[in-house]
Amino acid sequence: MASDLEQLCFHVNEKISNIKRTLSLRHLGQESASNTLLNKIGDEIFVVNDLLNKLELEIQYLEQTNVSLKELCNSLEDDYKDVEHLSENIPAHLPQVKVTQSLASESNLDPEEPVKAEEHVPTKKPPKEQSSIKEMLFITTDEFNGVPAYMKSRLTYCQINDVIKEINKAVVSKYKIFRQPKTSLNSMNRNLYHRFTNEETKDTKGHYFIVEADIKEFTTLKADKRFYMILNILRHCRRLSEVRGGGLTRYIIA
Repeated sequence: MASDLEQLCFHVNEKISNIKRTLSLRHLGQESASNTLLNKIGDEIFVVNDLLNKLELEIQYLEQTNVSLKELCNSLEDDYKDVEHLSENIPAHLPQVKVTQSLASESNLDPEEPVKAEEHVPTKKPPKEQSSIKEMLFITTDEFNGVPAYMKSRLTYCQINDVIKEINKAVVSKYKIFRQPKTSLNSMNRNLYHRFTNEETKDTKGHYFIVEADIKEFTTLKADKRFYMILNILRHCRRLSEVRGGGLTRYIIA
């Protein structure tokens, strides 16, 4: 019973305290000095809110930049490993540099030994080189800035060029297999070779192209909404064109 009375007392005192505080603030808004202060506080709140919005946009941009830099760092690490592997595995059969008679030091020659004339060795014609595989050019900053904002959304310049790099990887991998003699291919590459042949049409003749299956086969890209947004930008920048038919979309490198 005593505890109930104490709680009731506390509740009544709290209500009285709230009423007193309300009465003391009732005329506060009618004072000109207080009014000016409140208006100033309101203006400052709007400024702070605007700054917070700008800060949020800047943080989003920095997060995207950080992701792009991490991807670039990983790419550079892979390139470094490749270069390191090449330096550690230089083939022993590389041709050695030959010093010609005119460049030999006279101190190393025996004046009493007659100089033998060099025999003429007929030079063999080098084998005919195959034409290089066409790759997609990276977009420039001017081209990126010229892409409409609704196309770019939050995509960055680096993200688009990273996708171009992966597309080029797929193109090169495909046509390296396509150019090999069928007899030299293993069963897996022979199946890919037949698929490449079946995907050819009269519209793709003489052009380098890939399909979505090549993206999955040779790259780590995912054919998601972001990927198709980037393809749309590449079409806008005239880096590729599309040929549809037989339930396939063929992406021709421009």
